[in-house]
Amino acid sequence: MRVKNLLFWIAAFLAFSLDQLTKYWVMQTFSSGQTQALLPGVFHLTYVTNTGAAFSLLTGKVEWLRWLSLGVSLALIALAWFAALHFWDQLGYGLILGGAIGNGIDRFVLGYVVDFLDFRLINFPVFNLADVFINIGIICLLIATFLKTPTSHRRSR
Repeated sequence: MRVKNLLFWIAAFLAFSLDQLTKYWVMQTFSSGQTQALLPGVFHLTYVTNTGAAFSLLTGKVEWLRWLSLGVSLALIALAWFAALHFWDQLGYGLILGGAIGNGIDRFVLGYVVDFLDFRLINFPVFNLADVFINIGIICLLIATFLKTPTSHRRSR
């Protein structure tokens, strides 16, 4: 049996798994607020919780965001189940699904999202791998959009 949109499912599974494994490791290794410099002043691992969306947007809106994560996840699963997707679409939507499920599970189970990637050189909000995968997924969809050839709109007479 051949699986439709196999790359989509692989990308979603890997993104979700890596996200959850790294969050579990951070929660087991760090106490809340603890930081470890990997490149002092540039990049740290810092365990923080986030009740908002990516990069602390919509802080405190966890109830609304948990249902948004679920809706986006279900819509992407339906898309992959019913549509025939090309390479970049499969990769992009799969990474977005993996990230959405990863952060969605955090919101449903914990009531917040675990963040730990802390780029201090540019004073960027702390984030996690789910956020990274969602953003890479968006880039993949942009690539897919640029690679699609425009269709001809000639009228036949």
